[in-house]
Amino acid sequence: MRVLCDVHIALKVVRFFQKNNIEAIHVNELPDSFYSSDKDICKFSDQNDYVVITKDSDFLDSYLVQQTPMKLIKVNLGNISTPELIAVFDQHCDFFTTYFEKGSGYIEISKNSIFVHEPMRL
Repeated sequence: MRVLCDVHIALKVVRFFQKNNIEAIHVNELPDSFYSSDKDICKFSDQNDYVVITKDSDFLDSYLVQQTPMKLIKVNLGNISTPELIAVFDQHCDFFTTYFEKGSGYIEISKNSIFVHEPMRL
């Protein structure tokens, strides 16, 4: 699994993934940094097989309507601390990795659940 963390995801989350041998970058590492448009972030992640991790519902809308980004984790936990968010990823990292190795899809992390949306396969 390769992850691209959106602008509102702390750099410490990127470091957590890197320490756990998961390739991870932050949107600030893209050529346009935090000025990168959602469309550019989606294009980059799809072309380079990254899972976008975001708190931004615009990415969910794009996934549902245009199937981009092809791999998405939407964090829907409100104002959670970075250590708490890292603990969630630590607890479920193996599941996320296994899920996205199978292909595209969308996962939403909420306070009391993890919702897995299977893409339509025609």
